[in-house]
Amino acid sequence: MGEVEFFRSDLLTCRHGFSTRLGGVSGGVYESLNLGANRGDPMENVLENWRRFGDALGVDTARFVHGRQSHGTTVRVARRADAHSIAEPTPWPEADGYVTDEPDVPLVVFTADCTPLLMQDPDAGVIAAVHCGWRSAVADIEAQAVKAMVSLGARPGNIRAAIGPGIRRCCFQTGPEVPAAVDKLLGGDAAGLYGPDGTEDGKYKVDLPGAVKRRLVQLGLAAENIDELGICTMCRQDLFWSHRARGAERGSQANLIVL
Repeated sequence: MGEVEFFRSDLLTCRHGFSTRLGGVSGGVYESLNLGANRGDPMENVLENWRRFGDALGVDTARFVHGRQSHGTTVRVARRADAHSIAEPTPWPEADGYVTDEPDVPLVVFTADCTPLLMQDPDAGVIAAVHCGWRSAVADIEAQAVKAMVSLGARPGNIRAAIGPGIRRCCFQTGPEVPAAVDKLLGGDAAGLYGPDGTEDGKYKVDLPGAVKRRLVQLGLAAENIDELGICTMCRQDLFWSHRARGAERGSQANLIVL
């Protein structure tokens, strides 16, 4: 299936990567680098895909921190004992973000249109991986993640953030409830992040990665320390799975960071 392809940010100095769907062994609707264990793909394929992704990143992915994502705002402090194999049932309660200050503890969140957010304070040695679905994002999981990093010694002004591939304004059509929630999250500072979708009455197009970035700036991160990769998962179905485009018949991307 060729080499594993992934994206990373020059702002983050630790090992990390945003996976694509390219470079694995899975077939059919999971072709080829499916990293999700709950999609229906045979586990031997998922394990081999994780081995290949880990090799590409230079990370041991036999065990890593992950759990049940619920589109909520829970961010958990993770320790080495919390890491487990993708083949094992997760011991974690629901969570959509993880932070740690321990080395060699990979943090992982899964996406297939939602916005992945990886963060690092290189001075404090603290990292985070956050799943910013629109519900999580407008409920302010960003603040919970920054707060959790600060609890481990990070300073907002030192935090670097990388916003990875996800559905972008070009494809993210919503009802009016999403722009209203973005307005509420940002305290009225949402200018330019959404507008009417001229193709359908009562619908809007929303810039979710842009909303995440703007909220991070409100939380004290410097704009120049936030890298928005600018890749739309729905536009680039040659590179990514898109839940909006494919529904349940798809694989999952993984987004990993480790000290």
